Amino acid sequence: MAIVTLTTDFGHKDYSVSVIKAALIQQIPKLSVIDISHQISPYNPSETAYILKNAFRAFPKGSIHIIGVESEWTPENIHLAIEFEEHYFIGADNGILSMIIDDLKATKIVEINIHEAIVSSFPVLDVFVKVAAHIARSGALEVIGKKINQIKELTNINPVINPKENQILGTVIYIDNYGNLITNIKKTLFDKIGKTRTFTIYARNIKFRKIYNGYSESIDFSLPKNKREEDGKKLALFNSAGHLELAVYKSNQKTVGGAGSLFGLDYRDPVTIKFE
Repeated sequence: MAIVTLTTDFGHKDYSVSVIKAALIQQIPKLSVIDISHQISPYNPSETAYILKNAFRAFPKGSIHIIGVESEWTPENIHLAIEFEEHYFIGADNGILSMIIDDLKATKIVEINIHEAIVSSFPVLDVFVKVAAHIARSGALEVIGKKINQIKELTNINPVINPKENQILGTVIYIDNYGNLITNIKKTLFDKIGKTRTFTIYARNIKFRKIYNGYSESIDFSLPKNKREEDGKKLALFNSAGHLELAVYKSNQKTVGGAGSLFGLDYRDPVTIKFE
């Protein structure tokens, strides 16, 4: 059975996602279509990469991943099909794929060149679905594209280390469904630079001096419930993807609020760690 995943910024109000699925079902027999997310912030490459990079390895080898974010073809935004870690990715050359691959190397990259036979104002439906169907039939990438060696790389997305190596300057790269803030600071970098030193995390006027292993670890359950600090309690932890996350315990953006609103932070805002 072929597996195709969809990651887009299309949302669920319009018919876009349904017609893509309908086209896939018609062109690929015995197909399983999985939604990774359709709630990507519009035209947000780093958010797209964060979600897909941390999801695709959960799928079987040979899965095909369609990326419908900033997908309109232009001379500066060509379409690509990539084989990487025995998975296939179909999307535009807008930097998303470079962040998924990171410092690793793709097995094969082709610039999709089937556009002359297709009149399209909806490339995910008219182009990407056809490429996915070709791959699902075990078709070679070279049949639908010209082999290339380089793809567009996004810059200014990695944390900055100061010369004394006692400070990491990161940024918010994603805000999750609960309003919690995901940064581009990974635990591996924190451990490498920190070397067990004490630290302070600065996020606007909010400070954190401890990193928890889980959300509930921040709560003192030895106290009676009416004396615990729970709703709205701020905390820092490394999430399951290994990224530093600034969170609010049991946050609810409709009631107590989320970390983004309570801390006054948004996408791309700075988060700094200083070591002593």
